[in-house]
This record gives sequence, C-alpha cells and structure tokens, in this order.
Amino acid sequence: MYQTDYVRRMKPEGSGLYGGTRWQGLSVDVPLLVLLLVLAGTGLFVLAGASADAPAYVFRQAVYMGVGFVIMLVTAQFSPRFLRRWAVLPYLAGIILLLAVLVVGTGAKGAQRWLDLGFFRFQPSEILKIASPLMLASYLGQRHLPPRFKHVLVSLILLALPAIMVGLQPDLGTAILITAAGLFVLFLAGLEKRYIAGAIVTVVAIAPVFWLYLLRDYQRQRILTLLDPQADKLGAGWNIIQSTTAIGSGGLYGKGWQQGTQSQLDFLPESHTDFIIAVLGEEFGLVGVLGLMSLYLLVIARGLVISVNARTMFGRLLAGSITLTFFVYIFVNMGMVSGILPVVGVPLPFVSYGGTAIVTLMLGFGMLMSISTEKQRN
Repeated sequence: MYQTDYVRRMKPEGSGLYGGTRWQGLSVDVPLLVLLLVLAGTGLFVLAGASADAPAYVFRQAVYMGVGFVIMLVTAQFSPRFLRRWAVLPYLAGIILLLAVLVVGTGAKGAQRWLDLGFFRFQPSEILKIASPLMLASYLGQRHLPPRFKHVLVSLILLALPAIMVGLQPDLGTAILITAAGLFVLFLAGLEKRYIAGAIVTVVAIAPVFWLYLLRDYQRQRILTLLDPQADKLGAGWNIIQSTTAIGSGGLYGKGWQQGTQSQLDFLPESHTDFIIAVLGEEFGLVGVLGLMSLYLLVIARGLVISVNARTMFGRLLAGSITLTFFVYIFVNMGMVSGILPVVGVPLPFVSYGGTAIVTLMLGFGMLMSISTEKQRN
C-alpha cells in the first residue's frame, strides 16, 4: 500500500460522531452544546408562560441568549493556557467596575447594583462570578497542592475583596455565589481538613456579629420569615406563601401552559425572574419540575466529566468550580422558592429573565468548552 493510499484511508481528526468534541473546525463540546440549547429552549418556553401579558420579555431574553451563545463559542476558541495567563485582567476590571457602582451606580428597590451607559444597563457583580474563580484557579493552579497557609490566605483575600464590595451594594445573593465559586476552587485544590474545620469554627463564632451589625433589617426579616412565613402573610411572608401555593396547586401534571392562577392573576411576585420555578410547578406540575431538574443534572454531570478529564490543574479547578457554582445557582433558587432557604434574589439559570446573568453563564460554559477541547488543540 502506497503512503498516499494510507493517508487517504485515515479519518481526519475530529471526524467522529462528536468530532472528538471538535465540531466543524470549532472548539466545541457537542454534548454540552446540545444540552444548553435544549435548556435554553425550555427556558424560553417557561418564560413565555410566565409573561403571557408581556411577550417583549421573551423576545429580549431570546436576544440575550443569542448573544450569550456567540460569546460562549468565541470564548471556547481561547486555550486554557491563554485564560490562565490573562486571568488577572477580568478580575481587576471587575473590581474597578464594582468601585464605579459604589460611586456612580444606579439603584432600584433600595440597592445600588447597576451601571447605566445610557443605551445599556448592566450589573458588574455578575462578572465576578466568573472572574473570581478564574483568578483563584490561575493562582493556585501554578502552585504546589494542597495549598499552603500563605496561599490559602492570599486566595481568601482575593475572594473577600469582591464579595465584600458586592455585599455593600447590597446584594447578598450574588455575594454568596461569588464566595461559593472561590471556595469551590480552594476545596478542589485539596484544602486540608484543619483549614475547613477552622473556617467552620470562625463562621459560627462571627455569626452573632454578622446578624447584629452586618445584616440589614430586611435581610434579617427574610431569615425570620423563613422560620415562620405565616407571621406576616401580607408582608415579608407573601412571596414564600404564594410560591409554595403555586407549586402545590400544580400537583403531578400541572394546570397547563399559561393556565396557572397564581402567576397569571399576579398573586405570584417576580414570576418571570426569581420565582419562575413556581410558574413551572403550577403549569406543569411535579413532572415538569423533574424534567427541568433532569436537564440541569445532565449539564452538571457533563461539567464534572470535563473537570475530571482536564489536562491541567488549572483546568480541573476552573471547570469544577464553574460546574459546582452552576449547581449552587439551581439549589439556592429552588430552595428559596420552595421555602427551605431565605429569599436572596438568585435567578434560575436559563429560565429566569435577565441579560447579564445569562451572558455570564454562557461565558463560563465557553470556558468549560475550552477546557474540554484542549486535547484537540495540541
């Protein structure tokens, strides 16, 4: 057999069913892309049911998702080595933007969280959900693991700075997510048990100070309402009571698309944003909620597979943190809507209405794809 015949018979790299996760010349993880497309379509369908009287929400969300998918595909083309080398830039940019929010930011409902550019308003704290774990993964991925005390201390400082600044806006939900994303990096880096035990003791010790001096009145009220929502049925307990009523009234199969009473008659507040899972539960019942949760679990499973198979420690730390933070998004939102966690204003990924949140999520998934396709680059 001539060499030319042998070469002709060889399949080109990435010519399999999934192209070795490389698709049509792009660095794309096809299983993850398919799952995200299905999840995005499901989210738009649920949003259309939650905002039947305001179809503009669906159109704008579709535009945001389109922009997000483009950003994801572009981000996926950058190698993990490039992401690690320039991780400090988005982190510093995010810190500067948070400072700008504290000085010239615009507010709504008692919180100053946005920068208004005239033609566009965005929430800079969303950037730190990705920039913080990216920075910590870059820092720890270049050092001997498990991390030594000085490296743990530096990591905590890098993490505390944006978390505190976001907490001052105030935005407790986003501050929790930023903190969780960074702590996941530390945990995945092999944080020693003595550090974990010390952190638990410290949290317990400062909890009274946090309750008395750092939490605002409405934040304390949210926690108290969790314990007894019936104490203020028409005030602080209204959201939880209406959301649990909507979920319970859906039963096994639900009342049908756009047939829910709690959402369509405006008993349910924020039905197209933070409490949209209650709309799904009322319209499609337990079956609909389990279907959405199954999609989420498949995305999380794919992210963990990417993390385990990453070629570098940086890739493993970043992919694991992004995936676990995505899980926290889901857990916190569903927990607060179902009444097992305080209401902290965390959107449900791909389903709740919101431009900055969806674009940030897609940026993170683009990094996951970059890590997944690293082998095909080399």
